[in-house]
Amino acid sequence: MELSGLAFAVWMFICLCGPLDGYPNGKIREVCSSMMPHHGSSPQLSPEHIITVNGTEFKPGDRIEVNLSGPDFEGFFIQARDAEHLDSPAVGSFILADQRLSQLLTCGHTKNSAVSHTSKAKKKYVKVYWIAPGDAPKHVQFLATVVKKYKTFWVKIPGAIVSQPNAPSPTMPLHRTSETVSASHPISYLTKPFNASGCGNKKFCIRNPSSCDPESASCFFLSFRQEKSSVLIEMSGPSEGYLAFALSHDQWMGGDDAYVCVNEDHHVSVSTAYLKGRSPPVLNSENALEDVSWRLADGVLQCSFRRNIHLTAHKGRFNLDASYYIFLADGEASEGGLIHKHHRQPLITSGMYNITGLPQDIGGSRSPRLIKAHGALMFVAWITTVSVGVIVARFFKPVWSHSFLFGKEMWFQVHRMLMLTTVMLTSISFVLPFIYRGGWSKQAGFHPYLGCTVMALAICQPLMAGFRPSPHAPRRQLFNWFHWSTGTTARILAVVTMFLGMDLPALDLSDPWDTYMMIGFVAWHVGIDVLLEIHSYCLIRKVEVIEDDRIQILQSLTSAEAEGHLFKQIVLTIYVCGNIVFLIAFLAAINQI
Repeated sequence: MELSGLAFAVWMFICLCGPLDGYPNGKIREVCSSMMPHHGSSPQLSPEHIITVNGTEFKPGDRIEVNLSGPDFEGFFIQARDAEHLDSPAVGSFILADQRLSQLLTCGHTKNSAVSHTSKAKKKYVKVYWIAPGDAPKHVQFLATVVKKYKTFWVKIPGAIVSQPNAPSPTMPLHRTSETVSASHPISYLTKPFNASGCGNKKFCIRNPSSCDPESASCFFLSFRQEKSSVLIEMSGPSEGYLAFALSHDQWMGGDDAYVCVNEDHHVSVSTAYLKGRSPPVLNSENALEDVSWRLADGVLQCSFRRNIHLTAHKGRFNLDASYYIFLADGEASEGGLIHKHHRQPLITSGMYNITGLPQDIGGSRSPRLIKAHGALMFVAWITTVSVGVIVARFFKPVWSHSFLFGKEMWFQVHRMLMLTTVMLTSISFVLPFIYRGGWSKQAGFHPYLGCTVMALAICQPLMAGFRPSPHAPRRQLFNWFHWSTGTTARILAVVTMFLGMDLPALDLSDPWDTYMMIGFVAWHVGIDVLLEIHSYCLIRKVEVIEDDRIQILQSLTSAEAEGHLFKQIVLTIYVCGNIVFLIAFLAAINQI
């Protein structure tokens, strides 16, 4: 537990602090190949900085002065590559001119083959020296990534080209990089909100709530429309942070192909990402998306983009002509585009769908089926069966004492049947969250701890009842009090546990409906209990002799209570009907999430 807690704390520190500062110390060896900062946004299009050299020719062993200059910038990353194969590894090595501003990095197997910044201090000019290797290519081009601030950066700015003497003309233009073109797509602004026209006919749509209008401020909307070898994707919803969807092979988070639209300071960046377990999404440096557009208006975030059905060259991207579960999530994003965990459970489709197949217009659920079943069974057990069982044992012993069922008094058989049903339902419901989570949930607050306590008390009750003394035994009164106190404690904790569970992301019922419903049930039960207590008290006042042989679980009652059996039966009927109404309302609410 201590190691897990430490790991969680380290992870939180990295997530909260690392992405905000980017790479302030310049230790960025993981971007040697792509030269793309992991800043969760697309690079700028038109460079503001230039790379110059003090010559145009070189021979192996020569020293070339390289200068990077332009408006104030915080970070940089410089490499030299084969000008005819810019995807190839870095060429040659560097020597520093000022160790306060720059440092050497090793990319691949070539020592000192890249240069980066040492801090976030503003700078306008950096000078380094490049040493040509003995196996240098005929033409070498210098490339630079420059970070003006966290979300403003340029990738692989094409710089000066140097060539060996008498080198033949290059086989391709050398003025810009291929990755710079592919990584930076024009971004346009949407002029109007999306609409549901064509859903189920021309495009595959997911809406939450079902059949909602994407022009509404409360509608989460995701659509896919195939156009030849690509798919146009539209996503919108009420979020001032981020919207994201993912394609998954199962209904569990992890190993998924994700797409994220993040709002940062009224600008939306669109990125591909990869989900690993329950960790924050890893934004990809490459950009496989085209025709990116976005819109922010009235608290609704909208973005659209296009991607090819098959992206074999991009690792982690799924083919869109297969079937997947589809997730739709929203949440908060802080400065720097840092994505926080969603406060509510993502929308998950009930089945696997092929978005390029038959167009459909579907909804989804924000609560997994196992969690729905957990909530429903617990509600049946602790709102219906246990409540009726307690009322029967407490007030109907004198009413049904002369009626028998399977050889025993009816009140006892009904009470026992209802309580055993409660234990059975609680036991089944208890294991469902563990099956869903695959273990203990560390983010559910006190709910699982109280749930375990309720489960333990529920099991103790029938075990205790199995060893109860005979009615006239000296220890029977002690048993009665232990039995009553254990059951009452379990019921109180069960209600508190359900209060807490209703606000968890996995079963987030609409506020304040869930709170009102639970308050209503408690008031309903207490009201019926008080009514029956007053009725019993009025009957007791009519007699002078208390019959010792009529001992209840809670207290001794008199035979006079039997006189009000019709009233009690009417109240019990009304109580059961009321509980059924609460149950139906709860099940209906669960079915909508």
